[in-house]
Amino acid sequence: MSTLPFTEIDTLDVQLVRRFSKLHILQSGLEPIPTAIVYCEANFGEIDGKTANGLVRHSPSFRILSVIDSEKSGLDAGYVLDGEYNGIPVCASLKDSIEKAGGIPDYFIFGLAPSNGVYSESEKSLILYAMRLGMNIVNGLHEFLNDDPVFSSASDTLDVTIFDIRKPHAQNDLQTFSGIIHQVGCPRILVAGTDCAIGKRTTATVLANALRERGLNVVLIATGQTGVMQGARYAVVMDAVPSQFCAGELESLIVGAYETEQPDVIIIEGQGALSHPAFTTSAAILRGCAPHGVILQHAPKRLHRTDFENMPMPSVRSEIDLINGFGNVPVLGITLNHEGMSSHDIAETVKEYNKEFELPVTDALSLPAERLCQMVFNTFPALNKQLPSITP
Repeated sequence: MSTLPFTEIDTLDVQLVRRFSKLHILQSGLEPIPTAIVYCEANFGEIDGKTANGLVRHSPSFRILSVIDSEKSGLDAGYVLDGEYNGIPVCASLKDSIEKAGGIPDYFIFGLAPSNGVYSESEKSLILYAMRLGMNIVNGLHEFLNDDPVFSSASDTLDVTIFDIRKPHAQNDLQTFSGIIHQVGCPRILVAGTDCAIGKRTTATVLANALRERGLNVVLIATGQTGVMQGARYAVVMDAVPSQFCAGELESLIVGAYETEQPDVIIIEGQGALSHPAFTTSAAILRGCAPHGVILQHAPKRLHRTDFENMPMPSVRSEIDLINGFGNVPVLGITLNHEGMSSHDIAETVKEYNKEFELPVTDALSLPAERLCQMVFNTFPALNKQLPSITP
């Protein structure tokens, strides 16, 4: 864990730094996208750093200035994740991040997603210091900082905002499932997986962007805290919704998005795995979105469920059978999470799975996005016909 912030930055004059930051913004011109530092100590590029990983890969809502992880400090964030430089440095501490930024960023984003969903005392101390510096806080954990008198008082006194991403609607506003989802008149595709933190959101984002580039009107439905932070227009953090309302909240969101956007296709981000006993929202998502097809994400080299070393990973076949039986919906393709895999491993696994399951197989991050699009067009050929013709 990083050194506690009150000793780490005791050489900084808080008011001076805040004034410098404001002057820097005025001199350089107002930045339309707010700036942010993402905290991911000891976990950037790892499974529990999935929120930070996602924001570094795709963040239309924030301009990410740096990632805090003392174990990978000095490296480029893009290189850590995907072997490609993106100019976002990994820093050793908050002090290091601020010095590299040349001023105080607008937001401090907590980019860890620990299984217990709560903060350590040192993490709380760091967040409070970021607030003293004038940074707004983005909190994606189940522990709501606005409900803590210390943080609530600090927010008021320091005139900064805490965003508790996972806080659900008031109970009176929650929706129950009605079946109106079946009146949505465009294909709905769910990106599911065989485990949590396996790349469902990333694959859904790559697919949605690729289909948009092909000329389709696509709505992406985010169902986790990272999607909300990334700026998804249509999002509900499913694991924060009481179970009675999970399917209905998702259904209501999709219906509203369809009526507003009139999309050609809707892509839904899955959560957990239908076979995983710790993630009951997986079943609610499958019921609530009533998909016409599922893309299944799997990590061939992962031996056990994340954070559950006594639970071996399910087979692709068993997950497909479960999805078919529970949701009465076909799996239209398989996508790979290539953790621990070489390019040769990926190519061989694609061939193996294609032969075994007689389904298209790809890797959203290392292979052309056109392969993802083709999964969709194979099942919904009318979408391909909707694309504008291109004259050579």
